[in-house]
Amino acid sequence: MDFFFVLSGFVIGYAYDDRWNRMTTWDFFKRRLIRLHPMVIMGGLIGVIFFYFGDNPAFPLIHQTSWITLLLMFLLGCTMIPASKSMDIRGWEETYPVNGPQWSLMLEYCANILYATVIRHFNKLALGIFVAASAILTIDLGMNLDLFGFIGDSYSANTFIGGWGIEGRQLYIGITRLCYPFFCGLLISRMGKFVTVRGGFWWCALIIAIVLCMPRIGGTAHENFWMNGLYETLCILILFPLVVSMGAGSRISDPKSQKVCELLGRISYPLYITHYPLVYMQMAWVINHKDAPLSMHIFISVCVFLLAIAMAFSAMSLYDEPVREWLKERILKKKKTVAAKVNLE
Repeated sequence: MDFFFVLSGFVIGYAYDDRWNRMTTWDFFKRRLIRLHPMVIMGGLIGVIFFYFGDNPAFPLIHQTSWITLLLMFLLGCTMIPASKSMDIRGWEETYPVNGPQWSLMLEYCANILYATVIRHFNKLALGIFVAASAILTIDLGMNLDLFGFIGDSYSANTFIGGWGIEGRQLYIGITRLCYPFFCGLLISRMGKFVTVRGGFWWCALIIAIVLCMPRIGGTAHENFWMNGLYETLCILILFPLVVSMGAGSRISDPKSQKVCELLGRISYPLYITHYPLVYMQMAWVINHKDAPLSMHIFISVCVFLLAIAMAFSAMSLYDEPVREWLKERILKKKKTVAAKVNLE
């Protein structure tokens, strides 16, 4: 998720920084809603469909949740309004229990609002100071310093896991995970000085694959927790921005590679917002079938992976892209037509 925020901040700066002389703040909000919100609804629908398949002891509230309550939570999620702890229907106190990753998208919406109303006016120096200040929050959380008193004594795992709740500590984790990565990505875009390496695409892919597959380091001994905190902090502060800069500085000339990159770019957001209901289902299967042989676990994992890809591709091609084109025709192009008529008059 932290890498996603760096990449998202870079894309926002790259796509919109030079358009403010011909685009209003409201135009920006409409464009972002058209880009993001159709799949919010689809992700919620998929979450509803797979919700009861996740019933297991780790999710103790699922079997107590009625269809009416589930549908009401889906409708609430469509508005992006976070649910309170008392409205939990899974047992993890998530703000969006129908489709867990939506909490990070809510933070993405907040970052977009902050960018459009305030941060876009910052020059490079002011933005750099803001990013540096945000880095202090990252170090505070990763190294469990608790400089501001938001972490609490009970949280000492030296990890960035969290952010999906609206109580104090969870909210602090979410804001911390958003601020430095997102606006560091924006700063990278504005600086325009990217790292160029031969075969940059493959190096970036390899680095991200290794980092995201790396388990928690330092073991489970409390006195070694700082190792994991340091590792994750360095990944967020240095490695993720470096990978984005390398990716921006890479050039792909091979037509086949270009098509692969284009497809990956198109499917990335649909995959992100639809895959987690399948993860919930797989977690339930693992917990409910602890004695299953390793071969069966591997088979289930491969099937879930392929299903996630197929589901995301179908949602992208059959729903997301057609709906976004329809909305652009009705909302964005309609405004251009009205403006043209006014100019003629």
